[in-house]
Amino acid sequence: MKKRKSLLAFAFAALFIITGCSSGQGDSEAAESTSEDTTVNLGVIGADTDVWDDVKDRLADEGIDIEYVEFTEYSQPNTALENGDIDLNSFQHQDFLDNYNDERGSDLVSIGNTVNAPLGIYSEKIEDVEELENGAEVSIPDDVTNGGRALKLLQTADLIQLDEDAQNPTVSDITANPKDLEITELEASQTARAMEDVDASVINSGMAVDAGLSPNDDAIFLEPVDDTSRPYVNIIAARKEDEDNEVYRKVVDAYQSEETKEVIEETSNGADIPAWEEFGRK
Repeated sequence: MKKRKSLLAFAFAALFIITGCSSGQGDSEAAESTSEDTTVNLGVIGADTDVWDDVKDRLADEGIDIEYVEFTEYSQPNTALENGDIDLNSFQHQDFLDNYNDERGSDLVSIGNTVNAPLGIYSEKIEDVEELENGAEVSIPDDVTNGGRALKLLQTADLIQLDEDAQNPTVSDITANPKDLEITELEASQTARAMEDVDASVINSGMAVDAGLSPNDDAIFLEPVDDTSRPYVNIIAARKEDEDNEVYRKVVDAYQSEETKEVIEETSNGADIPAWEEFGRK
């Protein structure tokens, strides 16, 4: 009987030791897995990477690895985000995102403001918009939101008049065109390249900087920054279910910093404005 009790005691002791070792190994593996970097795939276009490089370096110290996924056309990054091919994107303003959601029935959301990048009119042929001759050709972006914004800029420059009821105006909403300007619609990425072929071109700030232009120095007319600029504040976008993701919040916090502000001013030649200071965090 004593021998049987001894064997049972030995068996229970062995089981305890095995269980304890197994539990310890699991905790070690869990600790190891949580110490690994978190990768965030960020969709970008154009000069955005110049600013994001600094943000990326600082986030690396927090165990967050930003991986760029580069796109060439404005039509691509939101589709990639919606499909789960990327985690975040940073290339568009709020009005562009709203229009995408309306057209696609999507629910992508802004999780943070980045910059306000004034639109500009550029030319290799003239130095003032008043020098545009009758019948001059002016190129604008061909997507609904940036095209509408470009037409509003031409109106602000007293070159055309638009239907007051048109929220995102198109060429068909032009009600007055005293100089009979020929409005040519191009992909946004082509507007800077078209400068040698047209009399003037309306170019997004990022595309202008990529083309070696300084918005403050080279634009012959620059979009004013005021309350009407709010729809055109650039943003970081995410899927609705990731709106409160802790890692993504850290990405926003790292962007909306004094360090980023300095890089924005340097890389945009002072043209872009840190939007979180002017219009709030989101």
